Amino acid sequence: MAVTMISRREMLSRTAAISALASAQLAWPNWLPRMAFAPQGEGARGDVLVCVFLRGGADGLNIIVPHGEEFYYKNRPNIGIARPDDNNAETTNRALDLDGFFGLHPALAPLLPVFKSGGMTAVHAAGSPDPTRSHFEAMDYMESGTPGQHSLTSGWLGRHMEAHNNGNTSPLRAVGWGTALQRSLRGPISAVSIKSIIDYHLSGRAEAATDMLAALNRLYAKDPQLADNSVQTQEVLDVVSKLNIAGYKPGNDAVYGKGDFDLALMQTAALIKADVGLEIAALDLGGWDTHQNEAIDLANELTKLASGLSAFHADLGDMNKKVTVVVMSEFGRRVQENASGGTDHGHGNMMMVMGGNIIQKPVYADWPSLAPERLNNGDLNITTDYRDVLGEILINRVGNTALDKVFPGYTPKLKGVALKV
Repeated sequence: MAVTMISRREMLSRTAAISALASAQLAWPNWLPRMAFAPQGEGARGDVLVCVFLRGGADGLNIIVPHGEEFYYKNRPNIGIARPDDNNAETTNRALDLDGFFGLHPALAPLLPVFKSGGMTAVHAAGSPDPTRSHFEAMDYMESGTPGQHSLTSGWLGRHMEAHNNGNTSPLRAVGWGTALQRSLRGPISAVSIKSIIDYHLSGRAEAATDMLAALNRLYAKDPQLADNSVQTQEVLDVVSKLNIAGYKPGNDAVYGKGDFDLALMQTAALIKADVGLEIAALDLGGWDTHQNEAIDLANELTKLASGLSAFHADLGDMNKKVTVVVMSEFGRRVQENASGGTDHGHGNMMMVMGGNIIQKPVYADWPSLAPERLNNGDLNITTDYRDVLGEILINRVGNTALDKVFPGYTPKLKGVALKV
C-alpha cells in the first residue's frame, strides 16, 4: 500500500504538532481522510439530509428542459434538447416530459419514475443572488450560505448543526464523503470526512487499524491539547469497524454503479439503515463545466447522477419518508450556446429535491421566461433564492427553526417544496 507522510494542519497545533510529527516519523496511509471529530451519541431527529453538490456549474436549462419555451430553442439550435414530441429528433435527444412545459434530459431516464410518483421535484430558476461567475467564489458563497460575504469561515450545514441541538452526539452525526471536508460542513460542531468506510478496515486487516491507532495515540500524547482527538478517532473507528460495507446488500434489488458517487450513496444508505445517528451526508459530483462538447459530456455526468440517485431511492424503499436529498450547483450556464458546442458560465439554475415528503408536482418554478428582455445579462433570471429551498427543508423536514443562525442576514421565503414534519 502506498503511504505518504501525514500533514496534520487542521488537527494539530502548528509548531508543537509538526515537531511531534517529525519525531514520530509516522507513515500515514494515503487513503486516510482529514477528519474533524464529534463525540459519540444517540440518534438523529427529523429527516436525514443528503446534500449533493454538482461542482463546475451544471447547465440547468439542459437538465430540466423548458421544452415549452420557444426562446430556449432559438438560443440553442445545436445543443438544445428536443421536444418530447419532436419526431425529427433522435429519441436519445428528446426531453422526457414532466408537466407539459418542462422535461428531463434523456440521460435522467432512471429518475423519471421517481418524478412521476411524487418522490422528486425540480426547482427551476433557482440559485444564488451573487452575480459572480467564478467557480471558486460561487461555491464558497453557496456553501457558506452568505452570498457576497467572506466574513464567516463556517458553512451553512456547520451552523445548522450548532443551532439544532437535538442531543445527538454520534461521531457520525455528519459525514462528508471525500478526502477533504466540504466547506458547507465547517463549523464548531465537527463532522467527519471519509473517502470510504471500506478503507477504514485497511483491506480487512484489523491489526493494521490497531497499529494505526496506537501510532496516532503516541503522536497525540506529545500534545495534551490533542488527547481528545485520539479518543474521538477511536470512537469513529469503533463505529465503522462494526459495519460490513463490503458485504452490504442493497434493498429492493437496487443496483449501484462502481464509481465513487454511487459508492458514497450506497454507504450513506448503509449508515442510515444502521441507525448510527447520521443526520447529514454531503457528496460531490464534478465535471459540469461544459464550455465545449456539452452534448456528450453533460449526458455522461447525468448518467452518473441518475444511476446513483435512482439506486439510492430504490435501496431505501419506505425509509425515503425520513430522508431528503437536495441537489445544487454553484451557478447555471448562459442561455445562448457558444461556438464550441457548449455553454459559458451563467447565473440562474435549477435544484432538485428527492424524498418522501415533498411537493407533489415534478417542477416548481416561478418561471421568468427566456425572452431577451427577461434575461439577466444573458442569463436565466433567479426567482427562487437557493436558501429558500434549503431553509424550508431545515424547518419542515429537519425541525430547525433557528434559520437566522444558519443564514445570517437572510430570511428564507417558504415555497411549499418540502412538506412539514
